[in-house]
Order: sequence, then structure tokens, then C-alpha cells
Amino acid sequence: MKYLHTMIRVSDPDETMRFFALLGLREVRRIDNEAGRFSLIFLAAPGDESAQVELTHNWDQKGYTGGRNFGHLAYAVDDVYATCQHLLDNGITINRPPRDGFMAFIRTPDGISIELLQAGARKAPAEPWASMPNVGEW
Repeated sequence: MKYLHTMIRVSDPDETMRFFALLGLREVRRIDNEAGRFSLIFLAAPGDESAQVELTHNWDQKGYTGGRNFGHLAYAVDDVYATCQHLLDNGITINRPPRDGFMAFIRTPDGISIELLQAGARKAPAEPWASMPNVGEW
């Protein structure tokens, strides 16, 4: 397993990037998705690009309250299906199953989302994951 990033939602990406720049972080990657109306901006400290903060800007969002702007922790795993099966076998609910062979979401006992991403190539869709419905919010 490899730590990837921590995601937070932001209302004003420019203001947030200025804040993190004061801490020494810089932009290392950006994805603007016109169809989904969001931007993903990845920041890291120089020389430590392996530990990133993902700023998610949903273009139509007017602001966040109650701490809902904290998103998730993300980890790459060697086998997303085997990891999810191990978690399921140990009583962990898979909130967003890895139907696509690439991504799953679980939650900590305190409700913090954890994103699990398949390291390397996406796996082919497989049962029981392909037909498993989402359970609650990711």
C-alpha cells in the first residue's frame, strides 16, 4: 500500500493556493473537467512530491460548512479486489465497491472516507463487485 494524497474541497482555489504557497507547497498537477464542472489541483512540498494535498474545486459550489470540505485519504493498493474482500471479511462496509476495477471507498469508524485505488492498470470488472450497489455516501 502507498499513501497518495489527502483531498479537501475548496470554494476559492486561488485563495487556497496562495495559502498553501505561504507554507511552501506548489502545484504539481492539475485536472480541469469541463463535463463534470470541477478542477483537481495537486500540491506538494518541493522535494516531497509523494505526499500531496488534492484541492477539489466544484465550480458550482458556493461554500462549505460544518467541516464537509474535508474529503478523503487516498492509498494505492496492489489488488483493489483482494483488499476490499479482506476488509469485507473483517466487517468493514465497502461504501463504493470497486465495480470498475480501479476505485473503492470505505470509511473509518469515525466516518472519514478512505479512497483505495488500484496500483497500475485497472482490473477487469468482476463479480461480486460489478453488481454491488453503493452503500451511503463515499
